[in-house]
Amino acid sequence: MEPMTGSGVAPAIRWKGALLVLFVLAWAISCIRPPYPSELVLQHIPTVALLIAVVLVDHYGPISLASFASILGFLALHLLGARYIYSNVPYDDWATALLGHDLSSRFGWERNHYDRLVHLAYGLLLVGPLREGLRRWTGVIGGWGGALAICGVLATSAGYEILEWLVAVTLSPEQAEAYNGQQGDMWDAQKDMALAVAGAVVAMGCSLFARRLSQRAPRAT
Repeated sequence: MEPMTGSGVAPAIRWKGALLVLFVLAWAISCIRPPYPSELVLQHIPTVALLIAVVLVDHYGPISLASFASILGFLALHLLGARYIYSNVPYDDWATALLGHDLSSRFGWERNHYDRLVHLAYGLLLVGPLREGLRRWTGVIGGWGGALAICGVLATSAGYEILEWLVAVTLSPEQAEAYNGQQGDMWDAQKDMALAVAGAVVAMGCSLFARRLSQRAPRAT
């Protein structure tokens, strides 16, 4: 995921602009008549912070289109979690409407797993941008770049869990549960971090496999 240069700059800017407009539109729609309006502002503080950071970084040192799209893709998943609160995202209702049966009954789930999906997606979608940033700002490349990017996913996941704890201790028990979404699982934070790292490892493994395949492919002469 190299930064766009030369003739690729203008198309990349247009695509980024289009993606940003679509994301802001989806964000606005997600805020219409939210089921839990009192929780919405708190849920979207990280959204605002990350979106501002991405726009500023891209302005002063353009990131690749793939990384830009990956970050917005992750934030798009967060929009659903913020609208419904992660513990109440109604994917069972959606599955029943589409498939005729809900996922929780089919797989024997006893909790809402949307938050698990988003933590997995954090590793899958953001390890690439982290690796790109390491390559650009520290010069670390190759296997070390991938390994450090995975470590970055773990570190930021741990930092976010600590932040959640700090926020939770300042709220009422009901607000804290709604924000953290532990759903009675005392190991929720550890499982979330493990899923993020697993996603990062899978993404880096797929990237390495694709690179090896491209190196072995016969080159046209």
